Order: sequence, then C-alpha cells, then structure tokens
Amino acid sequence: MSKKYEGLAAAIVEKAGGPDNVSAVRHCQTRLRLTLKDTGIADKGSIQSLDGVAQVVESGGMFQVVIGMHVAEVFEEVEKLIPDKEGETAQDKGSKEKMSPVNFAIDFVSSVFQPIVPALSGAGMLKALMALLTVFHLSDSSSQSYYILNFFADAVFTFLPLLLAYTTAKRMRCNVVLAISVAGIMCHPNWTALVTAGEPVNFFGIIPFYLVAYTSTVIPIILVIVVQSFVEKALNKGIPKAVNLVFVPMFTFLIMGTLALSVLGPVGEYAGEGLALIFDWLSTNASWAPSVLIGGLLPVMVMFGLHHAVAPLGSMQMASLGFDSIFGPGCVCSNIAQGTAALVVGMRTKDAKTRQLGLSTGTTALMGITEPVLYGLNLPKKYPLFAAMIGGGLGGLYAGVTHTHRFATGSSGIPAVLLYIGDDTMTYFWNIIISLVITIVSTAIITFVLTLRYENKKEEAGGQAQVPEKTEENAVYAPVKGSIVTMENIPDPTFSAGILGWTMGIEPSDGTVYAPFHGKIEQVADTGHAVGLVSKDGLEVLIHVGVDTVEMGGTGFDIKVKEGEEVKAGQMLMTFDRKAIADAGHPDVAVVIVLNADDYQSVELAAEGTVEAGMKIIQAAKETGGKKGI
Repeated sequence: MSKKYEGLAAAIVEKAGGPDNVSAVRHCQTRLRLTLKDTGIADKGSIQSLDGVAQVVESGGMFQVVIGMHVAEVFEEVEKLIPDKEGETAQDKGSKEKMSPVNFAIDFVSSVFQPIVPALSGAGMLKALMALLTVFHLSDSSSQSYYILNFFADAVFTFLPLLLAYTTAKRMRCNVVLAISVAGIMCHPNWTALVTAGEPVNFFGIIPFYLVAYTSTVIPIILVIVVQSFVEKALNKGIPKAVNLVFVPMFTFLIMGTLALSVLGPVGEYAGEGLALIFDWLSTNASWAPSVLIGGLLPVMVMFGLHHAVAPLGSMQMASLGFDSIFGPGCVCSNIAQGTAALVVGMRTKDAKTRQLGLSTGTTALMGITEPVLYGLNLPKKYPLFAAMIGGGLGGLYAGVTHTHRFATGSSGIPAVLLYIGDDTMTYFWNIIISLVITIVSTAIITFVLTLRYENKKEEAGGQAQVPEKTEENAVYAPVKGSIVTMENIPDPTFSAGILGWTMGIEPSDGTVYAPFHGKIEQVADTGHAVGLVSKDGLEVLIHVGVDTVEMGGTGFDIKVKEGEEVKAGQMLMTFDRKAIADAGHPDVAVVIVLNADDYQSVELAAEGTVEAGMKIIQAAKETGGKKGI
C-alpha cells in the first residue's frame, strides 16, 4: 500500500544523513519524527524542497518532517530503511545530550502519549455515539446493549496503565512484555479486591502496601516503568546469560511488583491527585485561562512541538475528573479558526494555486488536521495565522467562561462537538457550538479585512500579470512594473558590460516578478533573488532582482516556483521586499539578461519609459541554428 512512497522515504533518509544517522523514527498524524545522532549533517533545505514534504521543523529535540495525511505510508517505507537498533538508546547514540531538559521532557511525553491517541479517540467517539443514542431515545442507559457499549468504550481507560506501560517501555528501551506484565500486577482484580476490602496489606508482614486502585491511572505506571528500565538493565548485567531468561523476569516481577504497590504507585497516585487539585482549581477559579491560551497560541505550540507536552494534561484530567477542560475546548477552537482563515483566503485570492491550497487544507483543518494548512498557507502568508490566533482565542474565551468541557478525547475538528454531550445534559454541546460560531465569525471577519490589504494588492496587481492572450514568437514580456533602464545605465559593471549576455533592466515600482513568457524554470537561486527560464521558443533568460542582493542571504525574497516547473506568461515567480533591499544598501533594479543572445540574429529593446508588467520589452530575431525550444 505504501510502495509509491518508497522514493520519498529514501530521499528523506538520505538527506537526513543516511540510515546510520537516524537512531529512531516514529510518526504522529501528520509528521515523521526522526531522532538524529547529528542534526548538523542533515540537509533541512533539501528535505523541505521534496515533493510530498510540507515543512521541516527542528523542535523538542526532534527532526520533524511534516508530510500530511499520508505520513503513515511514508513511515512504513522509512522504517524499512533504518537498521534495527534494539537495545540501543538515544543516550547511547549521543542524541540525548543534545537535548535541553525541556526538550527531553517534551520528547518523553510525546513518545509516551502519542501512540495511544488512536485508542483514546476511538473510545471517545464510542462515548459520543452512546450520548447520541440516549439523547435521541434510541437506547436506554439501563439496557444491556448500552451496558456492553459502555465497557467497549471504557476498556481503553480501565486498562490505560497497560497501554502506557507499552509506550513507556518502548521509550525507555526495556522489555515491553515484562512492562505490561508489571502493569497487570497493578491492575489485577485480586489487588482491586484488597483495595475495596479496605483491610491493611503487609507483604510478608513487613512491607506495607498502600491501598490504591491503579486502573485508569496515568502517572503511577509511567513512574514504575521508568524505574523498571534501570532495574532490568542491572539484572541483565548481573545475572549470568545461561540463566538470564528465567531469573531476570522473576526478579523483575518481585522487585517491581513490590516497589509498585509500596512506594512508586502511591507516589505516582499522590502526584496525580495533586494534578487533579490543580485542574479543579483552574476549573473553578480560572476556567477561561486554558481555553484562551490553547485557542490563541496552539499554532505556535505546534510549530515548536510544545503541544505534545500540553495535550496529555487533558487526558490526565479526564482520567482523574472524567472530563477535559484544559486542552480540548481551546484546541477545537484553534483548529476551526485555522481552517476558516484558509477558506477565506482561498475564496478571496485570484491566484489559482493559493485558492486550491486554501480550500483543500482549510477543509482538512475543519476536520482537525491543521499542520498542512499551518505550514502550507497560514504561516507563509502570516496574516491568516494572526487572524486564526485571535479568532481561536475569542472562541476559547467563551468556552472557558462557560466552563465548557468534553467527556471523551478525539480529533479536534467539527466531529468533535459530539464529545461535549454528557452528564445527561446538552449544555456543553451548545456551548461549544456557540464557541465555534464566535471563532468562525471573528476569524472570517478579521481575515477578510486583512485580505483587503494583503491579498488584493498582491493578487490583483500581482497574482497574474496581463499578458496578451497570444504571445509573439521570441518575445520577452516585462517581468515587473516600472521604468526601463538601458544596459549601460545598470549600476553594476558586469551587467552594464553585457558580460552574461544581452542585458536591460527595470527600476521596479512594486515587489512582484512574473514569468516573461511561456516556458520552464531552469534555475532558482538558493537565496531567492534570481530565477532562470527557457521559453518554448528557446530564449534563455535570467531575471536578477537587485545588485549584490545575494549578500542578503534570501532575506526579503519569496520564490513561488521551483526548478523544472512549467510556467505560463504572466504567472507570479517571486515577490521581493524593496524596503529590505534598500535597507541593505543595494539597488533594487530588476535585471533581465538574454543568456543565449548569440543564437539570434538580433535582440532589441521593444519598449521605453514606464512599462506595466506583461508588456513586451524585448524582441529577438529568428534563430540562426542555435538551441531549440523546450
């Protein structure tokens, strides 16, 4: 099923430094997460330019490659290319030392909680289905069918310690089966019966076991498995290999079972109760704060990977209180805001590419997947991102003030509104609907207003230059609007001497460059200040914006095309910031060079004075046996 992504996977691994540079790989809903031994040898720019890659983010100690909805298929192929590293920890490979304590904590939390998200989402949607069945009187909560559906959904939460034992063991590189078995000790019905009985329990009459039930808990099992990883390593080192298989598991159960029920489990449970008190305090005294912060700042958190540290707080709150008001309400408002902003941009723009991107990624964001819209449209354009952050914060404010919370976890898109039905009331459902209406309306208005400034000027004056419907043979049309500058007046000795070919320039009056003919992109400067094209008639033209602007390192330039791309006359190629060029001390003249002028009988200037983008400025005579068109 994933074979078509073999090439992309191979390219990602190669440009990340090769298989031996990748010490671990996993994925979430939209991005690959690579742990690299040496991030310095990874070619971030080359990976980001690959077809199928939306963005590359270095955050939380991870090299994150944003793929989109096909990330699972790409992951399958990447995993095949990575050598088996069983028993080899990130610390062994030196990657851990490169992480700050904060980044290490984020990476740990992400690796423990991210793999169980599908199970939590599935259980959450089952809970939503049960709520709908009772609301519409399709099933009675006292019926046997409802009872069965309930334990279908509750199984994930009841045995959550076993799932967390698995993911924590994978992260800590200890024996997964032994870890799940230790979790089984903590969740065993006989231990639960002892807790229910309430009688003191003393192991061998010496070690007191504290009466704590560990089903549906989070922190105790994580703490236990972290300690187990060190105990297990010590046992494997100290017990002879000949009897290792028998005695390591036996002593692991004895040691960890005792520690879990006497020390580690109770400590973890007290920590969980402390979190529950904090959640309860927030719900009572500052219910608006989490929803506003998440609703407004989630896109920034996603960019830096911080959402992986925050999202589990919602799961922990649900495990302790039965609902989530920390992450869910703000998250759904933020996602809907991003989708709304992109849809408005898509409907307002006159650029076909932007329209398609806005409508497709905007729709995906409404379903709860926002990384394609974040990295593909909102972040590059900036103003939709700011509009979405304001709209998401306003929606989150209403959700917080009304104490809105969800009763199950799931994808934070439009379908997530069903998760707010519970406690035999529709109040939270209607509150989240109102929150989303506030989010959508405010985001749409703000985005629309901003398009009047940013979109219309760029697109009407720039998305597509007005080129004659039928272009002339061997003609070059003005790539920018401005005043003609003859070759000898260009303020650079190389250009003014025509060393690279027949040359002219345009003193620009705006910052948009368009294709001067129908053709193909042959070259794009790494710094974005120059682009080379070949026309269908064979003209080879280089458009170089500014003099010595290579020294700006790409600042102020935004290339819209890539090498090998077919373009039409008048299509936007790049934008540039004239003020940034002036501030850097460079002339901003747009130099147009016919590189293969020797292949023509003559090349002549066809305009003078002020020209509009799309007007004919150069006419070449027929070829005399030179290069043929593409």
